[in-house]
Amino acid sequence: MTQRCNWVSSEALAHYHDTEWGVPSRDDQHLFEMLVLEGAQAGLSWSTILNKRAGYRRAFADFDIDKVARFTPKHVDALVTDESIVRHRGKIEAAITNARAVQQIQAEHGSLANFVWSFVDQTPIQNDWASYKQAPASTDISDALSKGLKRYGCKFVGSTICYAFMQAVGMVNDHEASCTCRARCAALGKKGRNRKAG
Repeated sequence: MTQRCNWVSSEALAHYHDTEWGVPSRDDQHLFEMLVLEGAQAGLSWSTILNKRAGYRRAFADFDIDKVARFTPKHVDALVTDESIVRHRGKIEAAITNARAVQQIQAEHGSLANFVWSFVDQTPIQNDWASYKQAPASTDISDALSKGLKRYGCKFVGSTICYAFMQAVGMVNDHEASCTCRARCAALGKKGRNRKAG
């Protein structure tokens, strides 16, 4: 029987947990997507955001960083009326601001992945929680990542949002000790490290 982390309470969450959460990602488009979605979640449940994910992909050009960076105030006005996403002007504007910041990060660091993964020495942190409730809301590393992103002008990237982002993209493996996905994510983390060294 598949043993999952205790926070999984729906089919959508189960799919996300089993296929994506905690899997090390070095794909800039996916990293940008998760940065936008984690920021959009502020004050809401992750289920709400997952249910709107298709809407977000459509509204934000499939999270094409260069396309989103070119969005204008007219785009923002249209998106504020789009019920398929969270209609919060500040969060919508932040996604566009963050796309432009990511372009700058890519220009200076080669990729967004190089930049965010540098905060964990390119290697996922492996935790060992009996329950997800033991995992912290933020850490010194998420504090540093938050400050690093803010230096480039990113918005909605507080330390708690950054820690949730780190969990989502596999920079930290916070699957519960009894979860069947924990070992798979740990093994993928090792592979990533070897590839980096090669």
